[in-house]
Amino acid sequence: MALAAAVMFQTAGSAAEEPHVIPAPIQDMPSGAGLETAVLAGGCFWGVQGVFQHVDGVVSATSGYTGGGKTTAQYEAVGTGTTGHAESVQVVFDPRKVSYGHLLQIYFSVAHDPTELNRQGPDTGTQYRSAIFPMNDMQAKVANAYIGQLKQARVYDAAIVTKIEPGKTFYPAEGYHQNFLTNNPTYPYIVINDLPKIKNLRRLFPKDYRSEAVLVSAVR
Repeated sequence: MALAAAVMFQTAGSAAEEPHVIPAPIQDMPSGAGLETAVLAGGCFWGVQGVFQHVDGVVSATSGYTGGGKTTAQYEAVGTGTTGHAESVQVVFDPRKVSYGHLLQIYFSVAHDPTELNRQGPDTGTQYRSAIFPMNDMQAKVANAYIGQLKQARVYDAAIVTKIEPGKTFYPAEGYHQNFLTNNPTYPYIVINDLPKIKNLRRLFPKDYRSEAVLVSAVR
């Protein structure tokens, strides 16, 4: 995404991804007592963060970069598409309220389009790829199984291109990227591309939707 509103020419109908009604995962993580973390990439992190900030059971959702090294984990470098990083969101959640598998269901259904290769909506490049960064072997197993389940169910018109990339480190993005959707609800990019995702979350997952976003304090 660009930080200049003038670059946005898409209409709301052509830019926002259509939500998909998809089955819940057959295989899921066991419910633990402590907080757990998921890291997901699905295009511009403004919208992905915004979605998960409105999910009940999520303690925090932080925009950042995953897939490359520490020295290139900054917006200008990642924007070149040469760092290995993807714009991603670190989701800390309470598994007693929302499971890892259910977060993946929301991720595949309303947070992004998993059939778009190295792009999402108006944004192109490997930094906007669809990717899951599992924190452990069990998360990787659940994610792999769910992708296989969705492929078999054929709920999408095109092939799922989401990659599972274990062993990667998450680096928080700059402070001005945090809570961007909440802080800038009239910004053209947000209005066109991301607010529809929040509406779809509320419509398709009403029991999970929380009206007040869980905000991130300044990280750097």
